[in-house]
Amino acid sequence: MVESLESPWILAADAGNFRALVLENSARGPVLVNFWSRKAGPCLRQYPLLDRLVHDLDGRLLLVNVDVDAESGLAREYGVASVPTLKLFRKGRVVETRHGYQNAQELEALVQFYIARDSDRALAEAVRLYGEGRHQEAYRHLADAIVEDPVNPRLPLAMAKLLAHEGRFEEALRLLDSLPAELRRYDELLEFRVLTGFRVEAGEETDEAFAERLAADPDDPGLLRRQAARLVLKGEHAEALQLLAGLLELEGQADDARNAILRVLGLLDEDDPLRGEYRRLLQREYH
Repeated sequence: MVESLESPWILAADAGNFRALVLENSARGPVLVNFWSRKAGPCLRQYPLLDRLVHDLDGRLLLVNVDVDAESGLAREYGVASVPTLKLFRKGRVVETRHGYQNAQELEALVQFYIARDSDRALAEAVRLYGEGRHQEAYRHLADAIVEDPVNPRLPLAMAKLLAHEGRFEEALRLLDSLPAELRRYDELLEFRVLTGFRVEAGEETDEAFAERLAADPDDPGLLRRQAARLVLKGEHAEALQLLAGLLELEGQADDARNAILRVLGLLDEDDPLRGEYRRLLQREYH
């Protein structure tokens, strides 16, 4: 590997310090992990591009190199079967993965949604305005910022969160659904869209009132879907999935239940055993 000039933004990780360098640092900003080997030519050709990217971003991205020949355990843990493999971490989770050589444009596209941008200052100002009760000014500020920087997913996400804070869930969903496809796959935006969808499905009744309705008609598919949504919002994913799995067997309910199960699975960590269990279930149902 071509060595970089000494930089505080480029580090090497092993099994002993991976948690601190990658998982903990990713709570503060994006961390790009480069799984590489000095035996692989594509790794050596790609590294100067990574070096340039990190230095151009000047502290907005941390690059952590993992030598798979010396750290085979880490490679296995993160499912690295070939090099180079890049994994982008944010808030302790892998949010993007790329296999094979990436050119400069592909590397920029990989990280652009996750790095701090100048327009984030507009977001902070909008939050301040909203906190002062100047709600319409806050929305206008965000709208102007979105026009100026349409590739920053945190701007529409902030606007959707403000709408949801006011109980305007349908408006929040329409806003998120109107975004370009490449923006909608941003991890935090996708998760918020899923949870807001479940919020709408759950309805506005109190828990007590809804429980009474469900007790009076415990086999009603519509009420059972709403119950599943309420369970998801409480973080009771296993119970929600079990309920939705039962709906798969009801005539006319399979498509909605399958869609809901997939949305719940998208909220779970990659290593959650529920993901494998229910994906296998859906495969059996499909065939």
